[in-house]
Amino acid sequence: MKKQYDSFTFTASRNGTYKFCFSNEFSTFTHKTVYFDFQVGEDPPLFPSENRVTALTQMESACVSIHEALKSVIDYQTHFRLREAQGRSRAEDLNTRVAYWSIGEAIILLVVSIGQVFLLKSFFSDKRTTATRVGS
Repeated sequence: MKKQYDSFTFTASRNGTYKFCFSNEFSTFTHKTVYFDFQVGEDPPLFPSENRVTALTQMESACVSIHEALKSVIDYQTHFRLREAQGRSRAEDLNTRVAYWSIGEAIILLVVSIGQVFLLKSFFSDKRTTATRVGS
């Protein structure tokens, strides 16, 4: 609740179809972006242990540890891609707001300058009034 980023791990106890349900009770006015990363099942071992009588060689052990490290790197890359997408979305939203604000300011500036021109013009215009004589 009330977090910008969170992670949740769920291990299914049975096979089947699962559903996700989300609530937007905290803030119904702002839209949310939710990312999922599903990992289904276990990875098959690099070196199957069937018919293996001896322990792993040093080369095989190094391969296993490198494989585990690369899986961790993939998780970090996914996390950073999501953060980059979130930052890009925020920057594009801010860019849109700035563009609209600039257009609004330009329109207001144009209206005020036209109004000032007509106001100054009215100060210096020569108004000719015609005098009519009443009751000659």
